[in-house]
This record gives sequence, C-alpha cells and structure tokens, in this order.
Amino acid sequence: MRVRESDLRLGDGRRVHVYDTGGDGGPDDGLVVFWHHGTPNIGSPPAPLFPAAAELSVRWVSYDRPGYGGSSPLPGRDIASAAADVRAIADALAIGRFAVLGHSGGGPHALACGALLPDRVTGVATAAGLAPYDAEGLDWFAGMVPSSAASLRAAAEGRAAKEAYEAGAGYDPEMFTAADHEALAGTWSWFDQVVGPALEGGPDGLITDDLAYVAPWGFDPVRVTAPLLLLHGGQDRIAPAAHSRWLADRSQTAELRVRPADGHISVLGAGVEALEWLAARAG
Repeated sequence: MRVRESDLRLGDGRRVHVYDTGGDGGPDDGLVVFWHHGTPNIGSPPAPLFPAAAELSVRWVSYDRPGYGGSSPLPGRDIASAAADVRAIADALAIGRFAVLGHSGGGPHALACGALLPDRVTGVATAAGLAPYDAEGLDWFAGMVPSSAASLRAAAEGRAAKEAYEAGAGYDPEMFTAADHEALAGTWSWFDQVVGPALEGGPDGLITDDLAYVAPWGFDPVRVTAPLLLLHGGQDRIAPAAHSRWLADRSQTAELRVRPADGHISVLGAGVEALEWLAARAG
C-alpha cells in the first residue's frame, strides 16, 4: 500500500499531518479505518497489517497527534479533542462513515471517536488500551511495571513534574514481555519507524499524551454505542488487562478478548482479527 502524506490546516490554525492509503496503490471504496497511534509514536498506519487490509479493501487514514511529527502542539488538550480532529480530517477527505482502531495510548483516543462521533463511527477496536484515570473501582496502577507507573504518576502531579521525570527517564526493557521482545525483533520491528521520529522534535507529544491520560478525558466511554472490541494481552505490563476488563464491564456493546500469553506489543498479533471484526460490522 502506498501511503500519501499531507498537511491539513484546521479552523483554529493548527496544522495536522495526515496519512492516507487511498488513491493509487490503496483501496478507495472499502472500509476506512482511522488508526490511532500509541505513545510515543507518529501516526503512520501499521505496515504489518497492510496485507490483511488490502485483502479486506481497508483504506487507512491516520494522523500525528498534536505535538508529534508534523502536527502542531495543542497544550492542555484532552482525549476528547481527538474526535474533533478526526471529524475535520474525515470531512476534508470527503469520508462519511469509518471505523477506528487504536493501540495502547491510541485506545482512549479511539474510544473518544466512538463516544463523540456516533453518526460517523461504525465500529471501535482497541488493543492494549487504558481505562479512565478516575475509573471507579479500578486500581489503575496495579500490574504496571514500576517505570510505567512512575512515568504516569509524575504526569498526575502536573506538567512540571512530568517534564522533570522525562529529563532523566531512560528505556526500560522490563516493560515488555518475552513475547513482546520477540514481536519487536520480528514483524513489529515496524515500531522502529514510528518511535524515533516521534521523539525527534522533543518530548512534548509524549508529555501531553500522558497528561491527558491521567486527567478527565472529556467524555464517558460508556457513551460508545457502536460495536466495541477490546483486545488485551494477559501479561501486559504497561496497560494491564484489568483496564479493558473495566471498560467491558460497563459497555453494552463491548466484546472483550484477552490473549493470556500476550503482552503490550505481541497482542498486535490479533491485528488482523481486529480488522476482520471491524469489516464485518461496517455495513
């Protein structure tokens, strides 16, 4: 699939960098799936899923969230703001209805689209996503590797604390399971192409993401009325599976699929499954 990149100027003057596999080399008339990337990534759609997408006539559309890659920062943004950006992109590309798929930190942003764009979204799928920080009855940090918990606890203290934390933070391989490391060395080595570029301009995108996860999201995920698929690895050390279980328990449209042996990255082995699920509900 050929990915076309362009910049869209929004009504508030911000620039959003957009990716689209429509046109030459990509399907025009099939299901549109908006990809919501994780933290810290740029928005390039997931190349390991391109073969399955081609078979299903899926057209990928995605974008760099504010502060990443070619998109302007949006200080103080909440998770809900993603829905307005997606609506603007869809309108600019003359896309009516579409599905959304989010991995990791992209999960909450996909949920925002499902909750706030019910007239546009045909289905929502998340993999290794988070529940709201104020989720009643959920021990939000339980099961997280210490480095992930410390990073998000710093965010909960505010921007200054988060910036100070990131100034001294380093890569912690313990956040990933053996299955994750295997995926990262194989099919999902694709992450090398989206993590580095996300940090080239500094940590603003990452910091703003993490601040948004631990602040009020700006919507209630229970409002998602479209079919919802929640995929999660049972061994996830970054966003424990309890987060998807909490969401599933409160959603009338959710289907929860926990993969017991998977972690945060290896759960994307079910990415083809998620695309097939979304395609089956697109009508």
